[in-house]
Amino acid sequence: MDPENTLILTLDTGTVTIKLRPDLAPGHVERIKELSREGFYDGVVFHRVIDGFMAQGGDPTGTGTSGSDKPNLQAEFSREPHVRGVCSMARTSAPHSANSQFFICLDDATFLDGQYTVWGEVVEGMDAVDALPKGEPPRAPGKIVSSRVAADAA
Repeated sequence: MDPENTLILTLDTGTVTIKLRPDLAPGHVERIKELSREGFYDGVVFHRVIDGFMAQGGDPTGTGTSGSDKPNLQAEFSREPHVRGVCSMARTSAPHSANSQFFICLDDATFLDGQYTVWGEVVEGMDAVDALPKGEPPRAPGKIVSSRVAADAA
């Protein structure tokens, strides 16, 4: 795997390795790498974890109503299916509103296909994602201890 396009998420439940997909969403991949390199995601919780559906995080307030101070991204929708392990951007009802929040599919969610920007896929560590506390929000939410681009971890 290309270290520049590999994201290492250290969660309080374990380590998750994500293969970034600049071929599908170059702008979103750049944003994820930029925020990771700035330490933006470090300490951020998964504020919405729905069993059999997905785990959502990336909001620094932990409420699901906020994002980074960077401008919102233009949608980069693709035909890539939302299946277990796929990483995609969260957004409001406006297509071009993705910013820093993302979700990881815990199960197939193909009804989301073509409506959300897929930017990566978990290649190792889905057990750590599965172990995140469930809820909207969870009583004691799981969190991202650190988010790093593998190329920087050497």
